[in-house]
Amino acid sequence: MTALFFLLALQGAPEPRTAAVGRVTVVAWPERMSLALALADAADVPAEWPGLGRRDPGPLRLLVAGSRTEFERFSRGRLPAWGAGLAMPGARTIVVRADAGDPFRVLRHELAHLALHEAVRVRVPRWFDEGWATWAAGEWDRLDALGLHWRVARGAVPGFRELDAALQGATGDADAAYAFAVTAVTELARRNPSGGLEPLFARLEAGLPFDSAVTLTTGLPPDRLEAAWQRELRRRFGLVSWLMAGGLWVILATLPFVLLRWRRRRDRRRRADLDVGWPDPGEDTLSPEWEPADAPGEGWKQQGR
Repeated sequence: MTALFFLLALQGAPEPRTAAVGRVTVVAWPERMSLALALADAADVPAEWPGLGRRDPGPLRLLVAGSRTEFERFSRGRLPAWGAGLAMPGARTIVVRADAGDPFRVLRHELAHLALHEAVRVRVPRWFDEGWATWAAGEWDRLDALGLHWRVARGAVPGFRELDAALQGATGDADAAYAFAVTAVTELARRNPSGGLEPLFARLEAGLPFDSAVTLTTGLPPDRLEAAWQRELRRRFGLVSWLMAGGLWVILATLPFVLLRWRRRRDRRRRADLDVGWPDPGEDTLSPEWEPADAPGEGWKQQGR
């Protein structure tokens, strides 16, 4: 922590304070210390994790930031600007941003990362790491986003490599990527006889590489699992699903505005066509070559030249 305080002092920031709650060391600025203590209480208890069972978090350090600037000071710019939390398993440290959503849910997500990396020493892909942590944190509302249905309906289904990159992308892409990652992990769980992740985690905890563990657990190598997951996504979140999830109401709500705009453009073109060939309003409306006949009923007669 001395190095952290030295870094903050160089940046001209006021010095945060520390406190201990059980095995959790809290670091926060005074105005956020009460929230930090409540988060520490929540962190210092064993928790149930899908596929891993009940796990004791052990000693850890919890840093609570109140703004993006403070978050970047703690994380040293390792995450995109939209980041709300950071887990550093090697240092057993979690950073939570208090102004970016529910801090307790952010904490749960980051604790899931610590639990995963404490149990599994082999490397796992980013999509699995983030998808499982999102599942473990109960962030199912990500799947309710109409944007996910729309992306699938228009064919924007990523592969696992594209998913890894999107998880570090811009805000909109990252939101969809987290939702996709959850569906990939649940598909992985569905593809084994138990319908859960326990068999996969048992192999990973034994030190088996991720790809080998997936193949033995599901009977599918990662590339075939990816294809099966994409097919399942199209079935669950395709055009019909998008319409049922609310897309039809979006269409019905916007249709009157589209029709009104189209009609105005059509009427402008018609008025422009009618204006072509009409005489200037300042000129006589009758041609000088014609004049009324003297006798009634004779109609019009042409002037001789």
